[in-house]
Amino acid sequence: MSFCPSSHIHATPSTPPPNPQHDPCTQIALPSQLHDPESDQKPVPIDYSARSQWLRAAVLGANDGLVSVASLMIGVGAVNQTAKAMLVSGLAGLVAGACSMAIGEFVSVYAQYDIEVAQMERASLESSESRDKEKESLPSPVMAAGASALAFAVGALLPLLGGGFIRSWGVRVGVVCAVSSLGLAGFGVAGAVIGGANVSKSALRVLVGGWLAMALTYGVLRLFGLVFKMHVSST
Repeated sequence: MSFCPSSHIHATPSTPPPNPQHDPCTQIALPSQLHDPESDQKPVPIDYSARSQWLRAAVLGANDGLVSVASLMIGVGAVNQTAKAMLVSGLAGLVAGACSMAIGEFVSVYAQYDIEVAQMERASLESSESRDKEKESLPSPVMAAGASALAFAVGALLPLLGGGFIRSWGVRVGVVCAVSSLGLAGFGVAGAVIGGANVSKSALRVLVGGWLAMALTYGVLRLFGLVFKMHVSST
């Protein structure tokens, strides 16, 4: 828009050019709409593949702990109905499994770490600064081992605390199965939500796999006890 007190302005060649700060006829252009640069930016989609490594370690560790200890307790309960035997077997499975998961994850991640570092050193075009930054981005074997052991222990505690202190054999086995089923379904749902997968399929897959493991362990140990005429005690 323009502001001009007079409709005619006469200027001679010797007249200096008008100063925009003092000229009443200065044209002022105002934008019709303010432009927000952030409005042009599209929302960044979630990269679920970047979560795959730690998600796999956490979900598999907890699922292994739950299935291993629950199957171990039920299998021992098939030949020995005492609460002490099932409790001790579950505790032994927790400690042994957590150590095994930690050592296995440490060796696996450290082997991957060595391969990545060797590849960086072979790339002669890269500067030392860029190699140091890439080394910092590599997974830590110690942290991976600790996370796997912790996840296994968390999963193993569910059946151990759920049914390890119940005196009645039937109720104890039933509680272990029920708690394990809830835990398996929960781990399946959590993994699907975090990874962006189908919730029902993931939960059903984990649940059926855990049931098969527990049923197979119970059946094999029960058959073993019958074949070798092992004494089944309920005291």
